Amino acid sequence: MGARTAAVSRETAETDVEVTLDLDGDGEHTVDTGVGFFDHMLASLAKHGLFDLTVRCDGDLAVDDHHTVEDVGIALGEALREALGDKRGIVRYADRRVPLDEAVASIVVDVSGRPRFYFDGSFSQDAVGEFTSDMARHFAESVAMNGGLTLHAAVEGENAHHEVEALFKALARALDDATRVDERRGDTPSTKGKL
Repeated sequence: MGARTAAVSRETAETDVEVTLDLDGDGEHTVDTGVGFFDHMLASLAKHGLFDLTVRCDGDLAVDDHHTVEDVGIALGEALREALGDKRGIVRYADRRVPLDEAVASIVVDVSGRPRFYFDGSFSQDAVGEFTSDMARHFAESVAMNGGLTLHAAVEGENAHHEVEALFKALARALDDATRVDERRGDTPSTKGKL
């Protein structure tokens, strides 16, 4: 099996994004989006998913954080899809629940090639620093829709910082599990023979 890596660039009138991803890394990361808490969450995603990740985004932050978070999610989803290639040998399914103090988040994922996103819960505060809390949901949706994932996400708690961080960590652990290569499997994990 070759390197499971990707490099994606996305340029719009609202953002200029560059993402590199190595699924078989050790959590090394360099992140600069201009949104401090989002940078922290992306670093956490890399660290807990054991992905080597670089993200650079120059976005229209004078407007708000929406376009930056959305377009990074789109680019990361595209990089994930590219790095997985034909998905030969992957585990495919995973679920993780991650706590952070009073908060708990869960992610159930199928690397199916059929993008769907479902979310249950809400965030206790509207923002964490300059990061709009609901952008965590939108980020996960953007990754799912552009990565070809069926993704069910849920969060509960009393502190938005903890809720968002638990969600990113659960996403990291579930993606690491689902994209891991199972040495017993030499084919694509589908009775169709293709994902």
